[in-house]
Amino acid sequence: MFWIVDLFQQDSVPHAMLIISLVVASGLVLGGLKVAGIRLGIAGVLFSGLIFGHFDLTINAEVMHFLREFGLVLFVYAIGLQVGPSFVSSFFKYGLKLNGLAAAIVVLGALIAVAISVIGEIPMPVAVGLFSGATTNTPSLAAAQQVLSSLPDIDGETMKMPGLGYAVAYPFGIIGIILSMMSVKRLFKIQVDKEAEDFAQHQQQHAQIPVWEDLLVENPNLNGLTIEQIPFFEGMNVVITRILHKGETDVEIASHDTPLMTGDTIRLVGEREQLKHLKILIGHDAEINLQEIAQNLRSKRLVVTNKAAINQTIGNLCVRFGVTISRVQRPDVEFTPTSAMHVHFGDELNVVGSQDALDNIEKALGNSLEELSHPQVMPIFIGISLGVLLGSWPFYLPGVPTELKLGMAGGPLVVAIMLSRVGNWGTMTWHLPKSSNIILKDIGIVLFLACVGLHSGDEFLETLFNGSGFYWMACASLITLLPLLIVALFGRIVFKLNYLSLCGLLAGSMTDPPALAFANSLHGSAAVSIAYATVYPLVMILRILAAQLIIVLVN
Repeated sequence: MFWIVDLFQQDSVPHAMLIISLVVASGLVLGGLKVAGIRLGIAGVLFSGLIFGHFDLTINAEVMHFLREFGLVLFVYAIGLQVGPSFVSSFFKYGLKLNGLAAAIVVLGALIAVAISVIGEIPMPVAVGLFSGATTNTPSLAAAQQVLSSLPDIDGETMKMPGLGYAVAYPFGIIGIILSMMSVKRLFKIQVDKEAEDFAQHQQQHAQIPVWEDLLVENPNLNGLTIEQIPFFEGMNVVITRILHKGETDVEIASHDTPLMTGDTIRLVGEREQLKHLKILIGHDAEINLQEIAQNLRSKRLVVTNKAAINQTIGNLCVRFGVTISRVQRPDVEFTPTSAMHVHFGDELNVVGSQDALDNIEKALGNSLEELSHPQVMPIFIGISLGVLLGSWPFYLPGVPTELKLGMAGGPLVVAIMLSRVGNWGTMTWHLPKSSNIILKDIGIVLFLACVGLHSGDEFLETLFNGSGFYWMACASLITLLPLLIVALFGRIVFKLNYLSLCGLLAGSMTDPPALAFANSLHGSAAVSIAYATVYPLVMILRILAAQLIIVLVN
């Protein structure tokens, strides 16, 4: 049995693999334990690492550094791919107000952290760790440690301080967000069901999801014109999918050269508001339902998984196969396509046509769930390479004497967001299946947290019980609570924000999944998740930059 003892004591690859695996496994068990209705979640890995580090069960410093940085890159890159597709649309559709409030939370927290360091005489490396832990933002901790390591005269003991501050502040960081949500609810005597109903009504009034209308062609100016000759269909992003000519019994697929005659019945697919306008130009609602009487036409949802189909236009597919593509669904968004739009890998197309036509286009598009769930590995590493290059690119801000970098947290995050918007480069896709994204993200964050805990574990208990740990904890609570309460009150009183959206904003501004889970438990409404996803990317970038600025300006 001496070989087991040697395995725990020797500095070797098996030793490092064993320690990291034990830290992660035991940390996830610890994070799954519920205390007072709250779980640490994946942050349990950090505290497991602290315990291992306290008993000197650690690994080689160089190996630890690599695993920490590699885990961080995997985590933020997966996050970027996840939130990227809906980031731009959500930002402009819902997010100017929400992102402004979330940015205010970040700025207030950073200012309080600086004030604590200067007035409270807390070392700057600890203050930035408190800032990261009190806001439950791990990438900002990593970015701060990177900048700290680049400063002159920084020794190993100083490098441990951010991790210690983070660990001390993190538990109340989770609790503080939940307390803020509960305080706002009690203060304004909020009825959650009423808030959810109000949000649903607002969403329905402003919905951009395509709907259909069957209209009777009554405008004589359209008589004899083909669909291609009528400009407002393309201009308003409305598609004619089916047509029943006057006096006939068979419903046909509408193509660009199909002529319209007064008395025809047509099915239009587009946004609700646009269809209302088109009633004025075309005619009243038809008395028949084209889908019910169309015996020869079918509709089917098909997923683009064939590389040969990527980047083909909607118009080309419709002409080749004699079908109509009425809707396209991409992550978190569904819309009516134009004929010039290119399809991406993973697009879900609603196709209307005869059964033979649907069979033919299904073969061309792929429609393979197996292919959809199988990630392309090469784009992942190309994206990470571009992210590392961007993160290592120095830049300067006015009034800041030291160069700044997005670092291994910010660079891959920004690149992943941009690449997810691009979708494809030829046949190479940046799409990452949901299951693969979750695995990549979780492996990355547990590696990072395990290494942070191992690195700081030898001093954690000493700092907490015999040092300034409880004083640091009290200061960190100010970083957590004050910005949240100030912005929550302002958002509710001034902007009349829906309470569930406000909860999503608070959770997203702290990039905190446990708080998101708590907010979602209040009601099943999508308001929480929409607000969380809207502010998450911007907040992540701002917190990474804020942590670096704290070090540069306070040092």
